[in-house]
Order: sequence, then C-alpha cells, then structure tokens
Amino acid sequence: QVQLVESGGGLVQAGGSLRLSCAASGRTLSGYTMGWFRQAPGKEREFVAFVRFTGGRTNYGELVDSVKDRFTISSDNAKNTMWLQMNSLKSEDTAVYYCAATRRYSGARYPNMYDYWGQGTQVTVSS
Repeated sequence: QVQLVESGGGLVQAGGSLRLSCAASGRTLSGYTMGWFRQAPGKEREFVAFVRFTGGRTNYGELVDSVKDRFTISSDNAKNTMWLQMNSLKSEDTAVYYCAATRRYSGARYPNMYDYWGQGTQVTVSS
C-alpha cells in the first residue's frame, strides 16, 4: 500500500510560481511510476507529468507538451518525494492537482493506469 500526500497548492497571480510536492509513504518507490494529473471543474482529469523511480541515481521523467516550457518535474529517491515546479502560471492552469503511483511501466500518461492517488491540492491562478 502506498499513501500519497500532496502539498504546495494555493492562490497565485498569473505569471507567478508554485511548487507542488508529493510525498509517498508505505514503501520505497523504486520501481514505481509517479504521476501528476490535474482536473479543472467540468473537465476530465488530464496528464501533466510523470517520474519513473528507477532505484538508481537518476530517475526518468516526462511532461506534457503544453507545460514543458513552464513546468519542471523532479524527484528524490531518499525522500520518496517528487515535486512539480510551476512557473509562468496561467489562468488555464487552475485545477486540482493530484499525484498518483503505479507499478505499471506502460501507460504512464493515463489516469486509469494508476493504483494509488493523493487527496489533491487546489491551484488557483487569478488573471
């Protein structure tokens, strides 16, 4: 069992920055893929980024194309934590952001491939 806790959301003006954290407990994340998803009111949950915790010195991560020039994903094996640094925020980034974990290797961009979810953290960007 993996427990996930997100933090770092809040209200920020357009152009500002936020750093989201997702801390995992219950077991080491080596071999897990952790993802960031977001869901705006009335919209489906959408992929933002994922990190594969390889157990080695470097984890592998990807971001959705729409945020690659503004968001950065990072992780720390020892802390069982990943972060999403969000810069140059826009009103369309407003959503509840969720982190999730799965042992599956493929399909990391699809929410139905994940087995564990955090409670979500609200990000609101005012224009």
